Amino acid sequence: MKTSQCTDGKRIAMFQGSFDPFTLGHESIVRRALPIFDEIVVAVVSNIAKKPFMNLNNRMEFIKQVFADEPRVKVVASEGLTVDVAREVGATCLLRGVRMIQDFENEMHMAEINRRLSGIETVLLYTLPEFSHISSTIVRELYSYNQDVTSYLPANAPLDLLGK
Repeated sequence: MKTSQCTDGKRIAMFQGSFDPFTLGHESIVRRALPIFDEIVVAVVSNIAKKPFMNLNNRMEFIKQVFADEPRVKVVASEGLTVDVAREVGATCLLRGVRMIQDFENEMHMAEINRRLSGIETVLLYTLPEFSHISSTIVRELYSYNQDVTSYLPANAPLDLLGK
């Protein structure tokens, strides 16, 4: 088994996902993890298997604007194996959010695979109850029917970047 160690001693977590779009739940996970880590890298997956709601550049810019007040949050494009991207950004840990039991089971399996491949541990944060019903899928669907989705997105979200 390989181990991951950041040479400068910084605790860097990588939070990876398609974030299509980035919701209040995602923002909550990152902000709640900031006291635990020195830096959080939000790695945005292009996920060519899906037809994206927002293009990759807009998703990255959306997240950058949400965290404009927080210099310890970095945003990068992510392509390839999770642990390879984590090594590239110097992450010592993977950060994941869990909304429901199905998420936990999937995350537990992925955490073990990632640990065996790289030695990188995964930290799971549970979604706050007030955000547990929010998913990017629901936001996309509501938005496609011209519904107001602002209550599901971060307060300072740049709504002009949403897809249509």
